[in-house]
Amino acid sequence: MTQFGSAQLFGFLALLLLTVRPLGGYMQRVFNGESTPLSPMLRPVEAMLYRAAGTGEDREQGWFDYAMAFLMFHLPGLVLLYLLLRLQDRLPLNPAGMPPLPPDLALNTAVSFATNTSWQSYGGETTLGYLAQMAGIAVQSFLSGAAGIAVAIALIRGFARHGLTTIGNFWVDMTRATLYVMLPICVLAAVFLAWQGVPQTLTGPVATVTLQGGHQTIALGPVASQAAIKLLSGDGGGFFNAQSAHPFENPSASTNLLSMLLMPLAGAALTNCFGRMIGDERQGWALLFVMLVLLIAGAAALHMAEAGGNPLLAGAGVDQHPGNLEGKELRFGVPGSVLFSELGTATSSGAVNAMHDSYMPLGGLVLLANMMLDEVIIGGPGSGLFGMLLYALVAVFIGGLMIGRTPEYVGNKIEAREIKLAMLAILSVPGVLLCLTALAVVLPGATSALGNAGPHGFSEVLYAYTSAANTNGSAFAGLSTNTWFYNLTLALAMVVGRFFIVVPVLALAGSLATKRRVPVSAGTLPTTGLLWVGLLLGVIAIVGGLSYLPALALGPISEQISMVRGTQF
Repeated sequence: MTQFGSAQLFGFLALLLLTVRPLGGYMQRVFNGESTPLSPMLRPVEAMLYRAAGTGEDREQGWFDYAMAFLMFHLPGLVLLYLLLRLQDRLPLNPAGMPPLPPDLALNTAVSFATNTSWQSYGGETTLGYLAQMAGIAVQSFLSGAAGIAVAIALIRGFARHGLTTIGNFWVDMTRATLYVMLPICVLAAVFLAWQGVPQTLTGPVATVTLQGGHQTIALGPVASQAAIKLLSGDGGGFFNAQSAHPFENPSASTNLLSMLLMPLAGAALTNCFGRMIGDERQGWALLFVMLVLLIAGAAALHMAEAGGNPLLAGAGVDQHPGNLEGKELRFGVPGSVLFSELGTATSSGAVNAMHDSYMPLGGLVLLANMMLDEVIIGGPGSGLFGMLLYALVAVFIGGLMIGRTPEYVGNKIEAREIKLAMLAILSVPGVLLCLTALAVVLPGATSALGNAGPHGFSEVLYAYTSAANTNGSAFAGLSTNTWFYNLTLALAMVVGRFFIVVPVLALAGSLATKRRVPVSAGTLPTTGLLWVGLLLGVIAIVGGLSYLPALALGPISEQISMVRGTQF
């Protein structure tokens, strides 16, 4: 890595680490129902919402009721967003007169934002009116992100409680996540973005005359408010098609830094919240350390792949000292682009400030690998933590096999039921995305949408389903996904990637909560030191490698080999 790239990476990590403990402690107080500085203002609103929903803090749920509440909550939101997209030409706040979305695209988009994926088979500023953007996309960004945090908190309670049958109340957890966590941070972030020049208006697009005398329509809208929540919630669908590469959405170095900080903010702080709620902060720091090791390794590999430039262009006499600048916003260059892309794929945000399709083959490999690890590299709000905890259970199980002892983790005996639920959640994502990728590359109607042939075309398809199934939403581009086949199959991948993980996670939380506490003994595997960190990293790498290595060999690895050899497909 270059010195500037290294300084930017570690400076950013230092800034992120400064937020972990304060925000983690704040989240602990929020979800334990304790008083916070915002309680005098928000407590009456919270109580009013509970009365309207017919629930209360004292009405706790078992895992099945919690899971049913989670599932049923998403259904009306999905239907409402679908109707907004199908009927937007008849609704107010549509100054550009956007037509309704076709049924397949409307369904794909509604599923995308309801599942916290933010996959977009459309250009935001040329497809959606303001009401659909605000009442549809932005609202679902808040709610889907808050629902993910609620699931993580339920799993934490499963680890923290002993001999109980309840794991909290979904409606209470989601309300608190929205009111006390998502909303205040987004208000501050939106004000900062607007101050920096990001549009926040309902006046409609502006017509102007270019320097060459031509006419151009410049899209404007409520961008600052939507950019804030899309980055924080992991639901990174942009108002503009170019997302954070657009100068209206990301106009300065300050907004670029804030955008990068918002993506891992909640996911990193939840590790500290986990440690506090189970009574041992070191456990949370150990998980965060594993996440940061993976993040640093990915960022370093990505930076080296892009900073080295394209050897084929170097052989043609093109100066490659600035690195591979194809598809990158020159304001950010290679260092600013690769760190943003690393964070966008390591979390579930999917936000971009560069074209991923233009990355070098090994750069594309890193972006794919970030998502294929089930969001464990910080991940989205909630989903990153419970994804890492699933791997932690598998790691202690393997450790228990090595010493011939029933595994334990943070005072809980891990038995067959817990491992089966963990593996069900871990394997559901590679199962659906690999099957759908295989289907897409053999059907003539699907392959006709490819923008490239050979390994790069395969990578485009693999990236699309990986992004959808891992609730990321970023795109490799080059693939025309706005077809019936891709809209429906990508929607299926999103549903599996969200709900087929959450339900086993909640069942796991319920199973753990009923267990009696196991005291630490001489045979207990320590889960806070470097030995544990190495074991957990190894399990993540091996499970990810065994699941995806053959597919990666057909895509970016094969493309890298052909590039080095100077051959083309």
